[in-house]
Parts: sequence; structure tokens; C-alpha cells
Amino acid sequence: MPAAPQLASIIDHTLLRADANEEEIFALCRQAKTHKFHSVCVNGMWVKFARHFLRETNVKVCAVVGCPLGAASTAVKVYETKQAILDGADEIDMVMAIGAMKSENEEYVFDDIKAVTAAAGERIVKVILEVGLLDDAEIARACEIAVGAGAAFVKTSTGILAGGAKVDAVQLMRTIVGPHFGVKASGGIRTQEQARSMIEAGATRLGCSQSIAVIMGDEADDPAY
Repeated sequence: MPAAPQLASIIDHTLLRADANEEEIFALCRQAKTHKFHSVCVNGMWVKFARHFLRETNVKVCAVVGCPLGAASTAVKVYETKQAILDGADEIDMVMAIGAMKSENEEYVFDDIKAVTAAAGERIVKVILEVGLLDDAEIARACEIAVGAGAAFVKTSTGILAGGAKVDAVQLMRTIVGPHFGVKASGGIRTQEQARSMIEAGATRLGCSQSIAVIMGDEADDPAY
């Protein structure tokens, strides 16, 4: 298990609650700066605020796109991506078109991801699969599509819908994408033990709202979702 500083460096410190206010986002950024988390992960309206606060740090700003349902049109996701980048986002976490995946419309899923990765340019795009809504065959195929469409990571879940990260899903994702592609486990990771299990399963990035508890090894409830 990585020591606390190394563990912090792979955590996206996350706050996506609909009622999150400016004071809470400020606290999120301050905590990320203090503990040297990899990034803060926020909704689009907070990207510019977070970038301003973190402008003289190495902490990145990650914006969610199409969150939480993945059901926005591709054009809307592309617009969200471009606006987030204009506002200062370094990374994009997009929700896959889950309904298209469940409809076996793989062409739509591919084109949706491809359009966002194109809009993001050289910035990292993570594709949120929402594994709690997919069976193993769908997870595997979604991973293959994300790789082919130019994403840099596959991610388990938003943490808002249908549960969060599962060890078996992370293991499956790692098996499909291979050893060099990014895998992000996100949703419900509240303890260092849970973080350890996700890393051992193949995760190279963690999305946590209880990031301080995770790096310090303390139990905590998760208020972010």
C-alpha cells in the first residue's frame, strides 16, 4: 500500500453534491492543496473557482461532463468539455451514454466518447461506465470502446447512481484495458482498507470525497453523495 503522500498523489478529491456551496468547494481546494491530492473533481460551475484558488499549486482541476446520467446529447457533452477547459479544467471525467450501451448501440457510445476526447485535445479524459448498471459483458465491451475512442482512463462510477466501486469490476476493467491504461475506482471509498483493495485490483487513480480519512486511515461517513 502506498504511504500517505504517495496515496494522496493518486486521489481525485471529489465534491459533486448538488447542494455543495462556495464555502465547501473552497474547503475542498484548501484540503487538496494541503494534502497534495492529484486533483479536485467538481461540477462545471465550480471549475473557474477551483482553478483560481489552485492556480499556484500542482493540484489539477477535474471537471465532470454529462454527470450524473450520461444521457445528455453528444453536442452538449462537447460544449461542457470545451467550456470546462476554457474555465481551467485539466482533466475531464465524462459519463458514458449508458442507455446507448444498454441498447447495444455501440456506435453511439464510441462516437460520444470520441467527440469528447477530440474536444479535450491533449487533456486526460476518463470515461465513467457506471458499473452498477452494467453486466460483466457490458463492462468489458465499454472498456474496449473507451480505449478505441481515445480516452485515457475508464472509471467505475459517479458514486451517485447504482452504488460505487467494486473490486471485481476494477479487476475486470484492468484485465480488459491491459497494464498501461488508466483505471479509476470511484464511489464509496471511505477507508484506507477499501483504497488498498482497489489499488490491488488494478486501480491507478481513486475518486474520493473522504480523501483525508483514506490517507490517514480513519473511518468516515461519505457526505458527498
